Amino acid sequence: MALSLAAAVAWQRRWRLRLNLCPLPTPLRFIAGVDAAYQKDGARVYGAAVLLSWPELTVVETAGVSGPVLYPYIPGLLSLREAPILAAALRRLRQRPDVILVDGQGIAHPRGLGLASHVGLLVQRPTIGCAKSRLWGHFEELGEEKGSVCPLLADGVELGWVLRSRRRCRPLFISPGHLITVAESLEVVKTCLGAYRLPLPLRAAHLLSNRLRRQELSTHP
Repeated sequence: MALSLAAAVAWQRRWRLRLNLCPLPTPLRFIAGVDAAYQKDGARVYGAAVLLSWPELTVVETAGVSGPVLYPYIPGLLSLREAPILAAALRRLRQRPDVILVDGQGIAHPRGLGLASHVGLLVQRPTIGCAKSRLWGHFEELGEEKGSVCPLLADGVELGWVLRSRRRCRPLFISPGHLITVAESLEVVKTCLGAYRLPLPLRAAHLLSNRLRRQELSTHP
């Protein structure tokens, strides 16, 4: 049975206390991106993990898994829908990533525990939230050029960064999830930018999650 709204919020506040925003322990060798896609009726979810070498950003390994959606969509509680399937996909990788990019919030969340933080706690690896929209915090005007950046703040606390990943494109909202600092989160994401809005590991995971969905639908129409 799914947690009630009150129980889910209380759970988030407890788990927030487990987060550790510490420096990365070792130089990076492998970076992963994870993403989830859904059936049109919302009944099943597809989790994808793509492992790339760093800093070359060459795909080394991919993994995917599917399963039933176990929690309804409620703003601020996305991680209860997606974190388990993303963690399952990551566990299918033979090589453990040194850092993971997640299509969602890290600590830039009303209760400090977004999808990236939840995934980081489940797999105990450094995670970075790389969200396409703002959920929490405020920021000043951002330049239009690729690479323009400004802090994302809440009550005077730096939660992360607002980054223009492509010229005149809507910005990304970067925040640490677990086992990485605010500053390192930005530096890692900047090294992963290419010709697209999403960093390359996340774009690769997004393409894979949608491919998994199409393949399963073609097998079981």
